[in-house]
Amino acid sequence: MIYLLAYNNRLLIDNAQCLFHGLESVENHVGYQSPLETLVVEPSVKLMRLSRMPAELEQVDLRSALELLSEDEYRWVSRAQQLLSWRLQHQHCGRCGEKMEQADNEMALVCSSDHCRNRVYPRISPCIIVLVEYEDRAILAHNSRFTPNRFSTLAGFVEAGETVERAVAREIREEVGVEVKGLRYFKSQAWPFPDSLMLAFHVEYAGGELKPDGVEITEARWFTVDDLDSVELPPPFSISRQLIDDWIERQRAATKSSDKERRSTLE
Repeated sequence: MIYLLAYNNRLLIDNAQCLFHGLESVENHVGYQSPLETLVVEPSVKLMRLSRMPAELEQVDLRSALELLSEDEYRWVSRAQQLLSWRLQHQHCGRCGEKMEQADNEMALVCSSDHCRNRVYPRISPCIIVLVEYEDRAILAHNSRFTPNRFSTLAGFVEAGETVERAVAREIREEVGVEVKGLRYFKSQAWPFPDSLMLAFHVEYAGGELKPDGVEITEARWFTVDDLDSVELPPPFSISRQLIDDWIERQRAATKSSDKERRSTLE
């Protein structure tokens, strides 16, 4: 069994920067401390919430840690962090105020009041993340929360009653002022900050002047592949970077095909 340890809203690492613990490691760090509760991440992985902070452990910088994980480890940590945030945000029933308890037969919290029995499931917030393309260029933007000179794809939450297609068009229009078409699904990624499910798409530019909103997006530009050397991109594990890398690969393949065709014509 693999254990993830947590205190308050943070996962914990040991002196070797290890997030994952075997039973012996848990016994050494936790000792006689009774955990508040244990949540099942996967059949072989459990999240243990602690009532106090062990002296030998420290809170992890999750964004940095995610870059070093394998695909399976990323999945475990992402789910664990989302379950941890969900559990802390629903300690009491939102309907009657009584204490919430784990359900016996599923991943849910149930109100302890026999008169209420309100049931709450882990929250998942759908988000769209999009790369806008036109010929050999793509739009990348600088968000006001980014470090200097970091550029990434455009993203936003899907609103209540909104389709994913409408969310894509709305977010891009609101953030950088352009219209898009040709929506193509790429892939998805759980994003534990705090509970997002990122749905990634490629779209084609359909018109409009590129103009950042000046609030969330402070700068937006058209980039060629060669232009990317001048800016900092998102980390490789992130779905935003995977969108960009996929576009780069297709651009280079198109350039190689064009060069081959040109040589064939000259011969």
